[in-house]
Amino acid sequence: MSEIQRFGVTRRCSDAVVYNGVAQFVEVADDSSQDVRGQVTQVLAQIESRLALVGSDKTRLLQVLIYLADLQDGPVLNELWDNWVPEGHAPSRACVQCGLAPGYRVEMVISAAVR
Repeated sequence: MSEIQRFGVTRRCSDAVVYNGVAQFVEVADDSSQDVRGQVTQVLAQIESRLALVGSDKTRLLQVLIYLADLQDGPVLNELWDNWVPEGHAPSRACVQCGLAPGYRVEMVISAAVR
C-alpha cells in the first residue's frame, strides 16, 4: 500500500498531497493585487515550483481545473496557457467561472503523476 505524503501541512490544508504516484494541489496567486495576466503568470510559475517539490514536471500533468472570476479573462488565460504547456503534453482541462475570494482572478486545481 502506498504511503500518503503531505507537503506544507497546516491545520486547514496541505500545500500538496501525493498518493499512489499522483500529486494533487491547488494554486492561487501569491500577489492578488495584479491583473489577470499577472495572476495567471504567477500561478503557472507556482505550479512549476510545486511540481518540482513533489518530483514531477509540466510533462506529467494529468488534469487541471481552472476557476476564473470572469470568463472574459479566458483569452488571456489561454494565451499564457498555450505558451506554458509543453507541446504534446496537455493535460485534461476544465475552465469555469465562479466566485473567488476578493481580488483573486484565478485558481487552479492540479493533479500530476510523480516520478
